Amino acid sequence: MRQYLGTKAEYPDILLFFRMGDFYELFYDDARKAARLLDITLTQRGQSAGAPIPMAGVPYHAVENYLARLVRLGESVALCEQIGDPATSKGPVKREVVRIVTPGTVTDAALMEERRDNLLLSIAAGPSGYGLAWVDLSTGRFLVNEVPNAEGLAAELARLQPAETLVSDDVAWPKLVSALPGLRKRQPWHFEFDSARRELCRFFRTRDLLGFGVDGMPLGVAAAGCLLGYVEETQKSALPHLTGMAVESARETIAMDAATRRNLEIDTHQSGRVENTLLGVLDETVTPMGARLLRRWLNRPLRSRDVLRQRHQAIGSLLDSRRQQALRERLRGIGDLERILARVALRSARPRDLSTLRDGLAAAPRLREDIEGLDSPLLHSLVERIGDHRDTAELLARAVIEQPPVLLRDGGVLAEGYDEELDELRQLSTNADQFLVDMEEREKAASGISTLKVGYNRVHGYYIEITKANAEKAPTHYTRRQTTKNAERYITEELKIFEDKVLSAKERSLMRERALYELLLDKLTEHLPELKIAAAAMAELDVLANLAERAEALDWAAPSLTDEAGIHISRGRHPVVEKVRDEPFEPNDLNLDDARRMLVITGPNMGGKSTYMRQNALIVLLAHVGSYVPAAAATIGPIDRIFTRIGAGDDLSRGQSTFMVEMSETANILHNATECSLVLMDEVGRGTSTYDGLSLARAAAVHLAATSRAFTLFATHYFELTELAGEFPAIANVHLDAVEYGEQLVFMHTVKEGPANRSFGLQVAALAGLPKAVIADARRYLSALEQGHEVTAAVAAPMSSATPQMGLFAPPLPSPVEEAVRALDPDALSPRDALDALYRLRRML
Repeated sequence: MRQYLGTKAEYPDILLFFRMGDFYELFYDDARKAARLLDITLTQRGQSAGAPIPMAGVPYHAVENYLARLVRLGESVALCEQIGDPATSKGPVKREVVRIVTPGTVTDAALMEERRDNLLLSIAAGPSGYGLAWVDLSTGRFLVNEVPNAEGLAAELARLQPAETLVSDDVAWPKLVSALPGLRKRQPWHFEFDSARRELCRFFRTRDLLGFGVDGMPLGVAAAGCLLGYVEETQKSALPHLTGMAVESARETIAMDAATRRNLEIDTHQSGRVENTLLGVLDETVTPMGARLLRRWLNRPLRSRDVLRQRHQAIGSLLDSRRQQALRERLRGIGDLERILARVALRSARPRDLSTLRDGLAAAPRLREDIEGLDSPLLHSLVERIGDHRDTAELLARAVIEQPPVLLRDGGVLAEGYDEELDELRQLSTNADQFLVDMEEREKAASGISTLKVGYNRVHGYYIEITKANAEKAPTHYTRRQTTKNAERYITEELKIFEDKVLSAKERSLMRERALYELLLDKLTEHLPELKIAAAAMAELDVLANLAERAEALDWAAPSLTDEAGIHISRGRHPVVEKVRDEPFEPNDLNLDDARRMLVITGPNMGGKSTYMRQNALIVLLAHVGSYVPAAAATIGPIDRIFTRIGAGDDLSRGQSTFMVEMSETANILHNATECSLVLMDEVGRGTSTYDGLSLARAAAVHLAATSRAFTLFATHYFELTELAGEFPAIANVHLDAVEYGEQLVFMHTVKEGPANRSFGLQVAALAGLPKAVIADARRYLSALEQGHEVTAAVAAPMSSATPQMGLFAPPLPSPVEEAVRALDPDALSPRDALDALYRLRRML
């Protein structure tokens, strides 16, 4: 217990798995916590200060399953192993922590989602903003960035979705940081710039950090230094797969804030189902590393037209040649080489990792055949980056058997013929009986004693037995080992050597195999940089082939990226809605240019306004990912940001009402939108009184159209805003069509020029199932309001049960003007009477 408590004092905040024989044991509070989280038995062992010591444990051979459950719960675990030899140790076997498993540093396949990055993030705060550094230890990606404010930090957190986050404990962090899962506070000195710079230079063996592009990023360097220190502290091993840092500059991408990512449902949906997201529609990748890259592409659309045009051309080349399926089949057998190489670097690769790596590298040269003759510089560049790793593949083919066992400890991983000494040890341990039979025959022939036997017992080991009647014939090189009642037992030098070998052959075989396996990992580590490049290129090939397959299957078209301002989309569709709908999707056009920058969109609820806006944003996003788009054609000019203000709810954690959330998001858009931004605004101002809301909505629309000059889709139920088209040339009206057919309201989902003439609010409420009496009362209110009458108590009173209820879609009560018109008899009116009647009707209006 002294040994345990001494180790536990070094890791007070995490669970300590203390190796005792075939179990990892936990004691005291760790035992209570683990028993609750893992649903294992809480028992006790011995006493301390007269009280029983709580204890819980898990079998060492099943520890990965328990670690996976704890990591998913956000817990961290220190694995304390037996370092000393129990056979030679006096007192407790020496133990020490050999590895710390945290949510952000796991690398074992069983502990991670294979199709999602597992990121460890570090955040450094300063007067100029925030520095961010993050690493995916399972692949070796190490990245740095800086953002100027909390909004930029929120956008990055929404994009990265880290599994674990490191922050300084002396900073008052925004609530969005404090609420992060896996938050771990570190001492402020971990984020000190000078020491961070020194540690990074030491690790990467450079004189300075200029080569990494982080010059002038003190907060980014501080965050990276803390991150590196934490990784070294937890892994307790070399990290050869972390070969450098890269900067992810915001200038290279189309910026999207957290609200935009949430509203566009790029890879997360409020239901939690990925299939209802853009990623769910697009992701048919055949390798886990391709799936992770596709998710990164979707969350980081690029602005570089050259890179995007190369991707579009690559997809077009695959489609024209119809080779995407052959390429995908080849890639399907390659496996997750990125994470396997990381485990090789961390010395935790398992035998089946090596067999997967062997098969993947063996398949790599044939990828060249699959794209031979295609007119795509990008595809040929990727194949060149993959390279030819025939020597490494042949080494693994010689070394590892076709279907190796799961774990090295069971032996039988390395192939026969790979190592002569290992083959001999295995032969001794497996063919001992045959050796004894052969030796017995040889000794019988040499000695002439037909009754001679070769045997074994656990006390005396191997022996040659001769009956007492033939003992005088025993050869002189026989040495007597034991005398029995009827026989003499002997040992020879040959049998002694065999005995020494065979008794320890199994143990020595396993030791030899472990040593050879470590040497094999060393050889693979020498080729790690080029193997990582090859794996990344294979992942990109997978994504491009996947995008080609999706373009063909979903009937998507190649977008055209131009330098002329504007967005022109012909017969655009919403990719997710189209997938989940049983009925055909109604496509619509969008035309925005330098002279026409805002569309005020009116029409009924459920008419498709929000779908129309989102689909156009997704088409723009997909074009800047490098994908084909769900449209007949799309021509898109320069875009720097995408903003959305769609829907809202109370943010109770930040003490904000629905209206406050709406106004905060609107303020962010009005401050940051430029003439190259795409802005989606849905029902701005609805969270307050009618006149306040209308005023705010109008002012926001005018600012976007006249000052920001952003490309804007502005959906509203304030029909007064349709008048803006007459005041500002850059604003136009469109509406989503709907038709009343008898007692049915039919949504046409068709975008037409001009404003809507009705909102159909009561009809939609009726479709939602409001009681008929409520709908009827609402009609009476509406009729009075439309006539400009005050809503009196008589009008406001609910209809009695005796009053016949109007039908759901009954016309409103006639207005006084209508009744006056009906009372007129045109045939009885003189011209003068007709003129008087006209003036009277005017006054009534």
